[in-house]
Amino acid sequence: MAKFYLSTSLPYVNSVPHLGHALEFTQADVIARYHRLLGEDVFFLSGADENALKNVRAAIEAKMGTRDFVDKNALKFLQLKERDVLNLSLDDFIRTTEGRHKKGAQKLWQACKKDIYKKKYKGLYCVGCEEFYKENELENGLCPEHKVKPDLVEEENYFFKLSEYQEQLEKIIEKDKVKIVPETRKNEILSFIKSGLQDFCISRSAERAHGWGVEVPGDPTQYSWVWFDALSNYINALGYAENSKKFQEWWQENENKMHVMGKGIIRFHAVYWLAMLLSAKISLPKIIFVHGYITSGGQKMSKSLGNVIDPFELVKKYGTDAVRYFLLREIPSTEDGDFTEEKFIERYNADLAGGLGNLVARVSALNPKLQIINSKQITNTELQTEINKTRENYTKALVEFKFNEALIVVWELISFCDKYIEKEKPWSFDPAQDKEKIEEVIGDLLSAINEIAKLLEPFLPETSERIIKGENKSLFPRLS
Repeated sequence: MAKFYLSTSLPYVNSVPHLGHALEFTQADVIARYHRLLGEDVFFLSGADENALKNVRAAIEAKMGTRDFVDKNALKFLQLKERDVLNLSLDDFIRTTEGRHKKGAQKLWQACKKDIYKKKYKGLYCVGCEEFYKENELENGLCPEHKVKPDLVEEENYFFKLSEYQEQLEKIIEKDKVKIVPETRKNEILSFIKSGLQDFCISRSAERAHGWGVEVPGDPTQYSWVWFDALSNYINALGYAENSKKFQEWWQENENKMHVMGKGIIRFHAVYWLAMLLSAKISLPKIIFVHGYITSGGQKMSKSLGNVIDPFELVKKYGTDAVRYFLLREIPSTEDGDFTEEKFIERYNADLAGGLGNLVARVSALNPKLQIINSKQITNTELQTEINKTRENYTKALVEFKFNEALIVVWELISFCDKYIEKEKPWSFDPAQDKEKIEEVIGDLLSAINEIAKLLEPFLPETSERIIKGENKSLFPRLS
């Protein structure tokens, strides 16, 4: 059986989850569920990045111990997987404070040792990004991502010889040995590489780290830079520290490895992570899929602006599959998209209540009355042709990770079924004289709905299950 390895990035736990996290997890879950439907053996990983300096600072601000603080917030991220929240089909959830992670991170450090050296350094560090910036990378003296003035840091730290891998990385990205989706992000990374790669700092002093994180092997005065430790989670969850059979089968011997992440952290994955793997002589991932951000009313979500959307509250109010649908249909998969409650309700009423829910309710109302059993083969050639076209376009969209386009073609089939009902008017048939025609029309519609349910399984797993089981009452009640 073919293996497919999939990971999300690890969110920082300096705060609780917001809707942007839900977007990434839900997109990745669709990919995982789709590959399982293809008959592949899937390993779907997520987790929590707990060793960041921003987590330490947030704990101090909250007047909590760092351990208690990260435990509390990591649990909230883990709870997103529950069936009554986002219903994620995760196979593992790794925390970077776990022993298996720390051992693996230190092993990777040792494996890269030939490319590591120590020197004194002075630079501008953004705690929000957990990254050093050059002056010309700032925007009006501020971090381009967080719009804050970076800290001036002067220390003796360890560095990684990234410059040694410039030519190799350029060829890997150009030739799609590691394919970056979408193409615009690939071009962005190639531009960054061609501008000249510089060695980067991979440690911080124990004092600046507040004694929190992964110690540098053999040097207790230094702690690993959070990205150098956190990126190794993708192999540590597979038992890299012990060189386990699982690590060999799922990573080293498996070509089908995919990372899912937001556009703000692509450089770490498509440049730093690949260089680290090359240095350690470890297999590379195959695909890096990059999504955009969610804005709220046209503005980037920010705690300071007070416009952060709580996914737990949204699900509690509208339901798991309604939230999944909005994220996957309304937000273009590789671009930014906007959330407002008005947009959510409009999309819900038009597509879920008035589209899918209405179709299922109409056919269900006819079926019990006429005692028709779901037929196995569709008799209407036009309907069968439409279903075949839908499958083809749906598959093409998913192969290209265009989740919104896959849903659009499913809803085109729903619309076709509605028109089919209006054309045939099955409620007007005489049960005594038109029994065979009734069985054909209602049977065809039931088969089409069954097909729609199967296509929706990666997107709306609970709704798909309910439809297939015949639990069709009030799938999506209209919102006022």
